[in-house]
Amino acid sequence: MGRKRILNVSRRQVIRGLLATSAFGLTAKLGTACSPSGTGGTDAAAEGGASGSGDPLTIGFIYVGPKDDYGYNQAHAEGAAGMAAKFNWVKLVEEANVPETTAVAESMRSMIDIDGAKAIFPTSFGYFDPHILKLAEEYPDVQFFHAGGLYQEGKTPKNIGSYFGYIDEAQYVAGIVAALTSKSGKLGFVAAKPIPQVLRNVNSYTLGARSVRPDATTQVLFTGNWAEPIKEAEATNSMVDQGIDVVTCHVDSPKVVMETAERRGIFCTGYHANQAALAPKGYLTGAEWDWTNIYSKIAEDIYAGKSLQDGTIDHILRGGLKDGFCKVSDYGPAVSAEAKAAADAAKATLMDGSLVIYSGEVKDNKGGVVVGANEKLEQKDPKLEQMDYLVEGVIGSVGG
Repeated sequence: MGRKRILNVSRRQVIRGLLATSAFGLTAKLGTACSPSGTGGTDAAAEGGASGSGDPLTIGFIYVGPKDDYGYNQAHAEGAAGMAAKFNWVKLVEEANVPETTAVAESMRSMIDIDGAKAIFPTSFGYFDPHILKLAEEYPDVQFFHAGGLYQEGKTPKNIGSYFGYIDEAQYVAGIVAALTSKSGKLGFVAAKPIPQVLRNVNSYTLGARSVRPDATTQVLFTGNWAEPIKEAEATNSMVDQGIDVVTCHVDSPKVVMETAERRGIFCTGYHANQAALAPKGYLTGAEWDWTNIYSKIAEDIYAGKSLQDGTIDHILRGGLKDGFCKVSDYGPAVSAEAKAAADAAKATLMDGSLVIYSGEVKDNKGGVVVGANEKLEQKDPKLEQMDYLVEGVIGSVGG
């Protein structure tokens, strides 16, 4: 990781020099972290196209970690590669291991000024404020799409879009599998930060588990950051020592949690991407992103001349299992026929809309009512994107 970061900084320094001398033509061959993907014939323009220009569309992707982390960054990178492979008019540029600092602003400027990117996908949560907000004002003709950022009409620049999936639906299903596999009824959740998207996953996982096993509990431990491998290992080991026999997580790379669980002889459910290879005995299932679908749709819209600026591309894009934003991992060898049947049934009702996860009465883990007895919070309800509580059955607190 250190080596890649040095390469990234070196490339930015070279680019600044090239900008000063106007030697733009050389930059296409510089560096490895932000080079065209080479997939799907992306260097060649399609004949015609809906826009009629026939010119390639350059799209940039920025990741906070490595593209092979078995987690958040890999899921986005696989989605970008899948999109680029579908369209020979897409030119994909990428940069990995970019921290949530002014470094991401430099990366975005590089992609726009040097590579000619017309759309940028800075994928990490911390890129949004202030970096994307600032760059969007500097480059009003470029479209910025952020995973999870909250677009506010009249406040957020119109060339910013927010996209995210209701992956808590897949977490709900995984919670059912976990509860029906666990012998103790004690589940564990290693989480990064207590932000709404993370809390929603913890809560949905627990609600899924308790829908089939009302006495099930979920111990949650927050590490404080997206990538804290030592703390993630310590949290997992601590959970095992407490008698927890199924763990999951919401961190950038679930690799450490999955491998630690397998080494300690307990079960696990994954997140972001498929981690079955990391825990061949104990991997039960997981909640995976399927970003290829949404990235392909956005690319097609831009190529057809649509934009965030004129409102022909929605500023807020959301979807769940039914919409192909996410999926449930294949079941592992330890999953019983009973657990598979219960999970499949829940998945079917989530997809047809008859199951609403946050349907009252729902209490928090302090005894307060957070969803009234006659209340249903559908997936698009803004209250869910402002979640600041843990539901009944979760052991832990938002404060740590």
